[in-house]
Amino acid sequence: MRIIGGDYRSKKLFLPKNQKTRPLRDLVKESIFNLIDHSKKINTNLKDSLVLDLFSGSGSFGIECLSRKAKKVIFLERNQEALEILEKNLKLLKNISNYKIIKDDFFEHFDLKRNVQFKFDIIFIDPPYKELRINKIIETIKSQEILNKNGVIIIHRHKKDNIKFKDKINIVENRNYGISSIFFIK
Repeated sequence: MRIIGGDYRSKKLFLPKNQKTRPLRDLVKESIFNLIDHSKKINTNLKDSLVLDLFSGSGSFGIECLSRKAKKVIFLERNQEALEILEKNLKLLKNISNYKIIKDDFFEHFDLKRNVQFKFDIIFIDPPYKELRINKIIETIKSQEILNKNGVIIIHRHKKDNIKFKDKINIVENRNYGISSIFFIK
């Protein structure tokens, strides 16, 4: 796995050895960033954006955003092995300090109604495939009002995942790549 664009293009990233964390494949990542950059439906500018990388694992999505000049990236991850790999990957980006790592569980972190300091332009959600509370995650993001008005939520799921999104969730784009299904939500 590598960084595919921006200042750190082609830099290889470390991966966790366990199977609990599955990395975002380069092809899928490249397709996501092409849609962010070129889709009129999404209308979000990555450069100078605030990004929240939920269930961040090795951090490949958020690190890609940093490489492409995001203003700040917040990584939220609770798995200790993944956190160690994330920190190791961030050290590869010399002189980058516009990020923060939060070691916490998403549901505990946001259910406590902690004061969130930012409204995000991009929120990337890549939970383990066994996590079925996707609608709850989206509802929490909406109720906490942490997504900017023109922001986008991007969700990575297995294409055979049978989660039904609630009617009030506005899916503006859905793409499948191999076993991955990517949803863009406004």
